[in-house]
Order: sequence, then C-alpha cells, then structure tokens
Amino acid sequence: MRVALCQIASTPDLDANLELVAGGVRRAAEAGAELAIFPEATMACFGVQLAPLAEPLDGAWAGEVGRLASDAGITVTAGMFTPTEDGRVTNTMLVTGPGMRARYDKIHLYDAFGFTESRNVAEGDQPLTMRLPSATVGFTTCYDIRFPGLFTTLAERGASVMVTAASWGAGSGKRDQWELLARARALDSTSWVLACGQADPRSIGREPSAKAPTGIGYSTVVTPYGVIHDQLDAEPDVLITDIAPERAEQAREEIPVLANRKF
Repeated sequence: MRVALCQIASTPDLDANLELVAGGVRRAAEAGAELAIFPEATMACFGVQLAPLAEPLDGAWAGEVGRLASDAGITVTAGMFTPTEDGRVTNTMLVTGPGMRARYDKIHLYDAFGFTESRNVAEGDQPLTMRLPSATVGFTTCYDIRFPGLFTTLAERGASVMVTAASWGAGSGKRDQWELLARARALDSTSWVLACGQADPRSIGREPSAKAPTGIGYSTVVTPYGVIHDQLDAEPDVLITDIAPERAEQAREEIPVLANRKF
C-alpha cells in the first residue's frame, strides 16, 4: 500500500490552503499513492477564530477537496472545522475520494499544556474505520494519540492502519513525545501508524502562534512492531512510502496483546 503524508504549513486563508492540498494530492497521485494524508487544521491554522471559517461537510471547502481526490482517483484525508449548534466547531477529519465522503470528529480535545480546545471545539464520540482497497484504516486526530484505548478499539474493529493527523504543539521534549507516542500506539494496537503533522512554521520563516499549537513537522510512519519506518524533517514536504498492512496480522500473531488484554 503506497501512502503519502502531506506535511504542509496551513495559513488562515482557506483558498491558499486548498492550493496546498491540490499540490499534495498531485504529488501523491503522480507517485501512485492510494491514500494522501493531510494534517489537522488543513482548512485553517490554529491561532485564528475558527467559528467564522467553519463549513459543513457538504460545503464548498470539503467539496473542492473531494473534487481533487476524485479527479486523482485516490482517498484524501484533511483536517477541517465544521459548525455546531452551540456556536463552537467540531475538529473534523474529512475522508473523501471517488464516491466517498465521511468524517471523524476528534474525540479527545486538547485541554492540556495551557491550551483549552474545548472552549471553542465540541468533542466527537464516534470512532471511524473505513475499508480502502488495501486495508481497513482507523482515524485519529492529534491529542487522541495519547489515548491507547481509541487505537485498540479501532484495531478490534478491523483496522490494521491508523491515521493520526496533528498540529502538534511546540516546546521542550515535544518532538520526543510525538515519536514516542506514535511508536507506543503502534505497539498497543499492533498496527501501522501514519502520523502526519503540520510543518514547523519556523522552517519557512513564519513565526508560530504563542497561544496555539501550529506544528513541529516530523511526520512519521511506524510499523506494527513500533519501529520508525519513514519520517520527514521540520519543513513542508510530501513523504511517499510503501507499507505492508499484512504485517499487522503477523505482529498480532507474534505479539498478541489485543487477544491477551484483560482490561
């Protein structure tokens, strides 16, 4: 299964971000990828008012991402914001492609490290798995990666590949935590983890927001054995890599943590 992790640096401009998506989808399709993954907050970067930017899943922004995916003949995931009745938004991962449009609303909200996502974002409550031609894929967003129960639930529902889209907060030790958590969740669920984050704004001469997580880069692919398979650096780039979903079944036979769990 060939996948593309499209590490971008989103801006507050929805149209400019669609251009970044178009470029990443084009590179993914030219490389023969089945799945192109964009980070959390692809629609608009954190650090701006989200409610005025939010659009429904059948709105113009998601529609254009869907058109790009359909024209390329691949599945695309991209982080966006959808409106809620109480004036907040949901932190939504759009999953779209030929004849397909689904959503995963972030379950675990980032009320940590002095940031309170729940003030402006409503939590989701439904895990999502989808069958793609080469594998069943589970979907998670950023802070979700700190909660192994979501990953084991997705594995129990048949996922052998886990997508994590993030806009990781910068700070001391945060890259180490990002890599450690991706490797740990791969081991917990004996699954591939495809962790795609926002690029570090500083890598392109842009000052990050002091009040919001705007990315550190280092999008990472981890095997079901917890080994880093491939990784980007801090700047925007597209990582094209091949994974073998069947290795998850091999790992589950050799390391049957899912079968042996008591709690």
